[in-house]
Amino acid sequence: MSLVLHGYHYSVYVRIARLVLAEKGVAYDRVEVNPFSPDVPAAYLALHPFGRVPTLVHDGFALYETGAISRYIDRAFPGPSLQPQDARALARMDQIIAVVDSYGYWPLVRQVFSHRVFRPSLGQPADDAEVALGLAGAAKVLKALEELAASDTFLVGSKLSLADLHLGAMIAYFAAATEGAAALDGYRKLTGWWRRLQQRPSMAATAPGLPVTQV
Repeated sequence: MSLVLHGYHYSVYVRIARLVLAEKGVAYDRVEVNPFSPDVPAAYLALHPFGRVPTLVHDGFALYETGAISRYIDRAFPGPSLQPQDARALARMDQIIAVVDSYGYWPLVRQVFSHRVFRPSLGQPADDAEVALGLAGAAKVLKALEELAASDTFLVGSKLSLADLHLGAMIAYFAAATEGAAALDGYRKLTGWWRRLQQRPSMAATAPGLPVTQV
């Protein structure tokens, strides 16, 4: 079997795919692709015409878009199911993923994490105004997720689902910022959920770290 994940090391969406692969216990190879590069390889654009990441190639079958990739991995490989059977729990999983993608990614990652943690780690200037905007946007997202989260071990019940891995990759970055961690502490269910999720081996195995030591 040939299974290759193409993507950028620091991408939360690549990490989501890696978390799913880790939870399913699937071995794979990785090819680094930086979507922010001015010259994304033509060979990669042949797999993903929009030049984003990740892309999964399984025995010649190429698939892009993280939601499609994570669901495919769960369906195509043995291991614990990461999608609930109950219709309402499955709908809640899909809803949480959609909320995270549509409303959470930008404030949590591109504003708070990028400007408070990632850019400084590269010696690049941060924009405090962007951090403030991100925290304001994050508050609405976290409140919505707190209301949607089950009062259980994981977001949609007692078993891990794709929703946990999708949100977990983004919260890991958000909580790396001091202000992000403080904001998360204001939400009881999310705080408990995050504490438990961090203990999973898949989280440690897929942690991307930072390009250089923070200053």
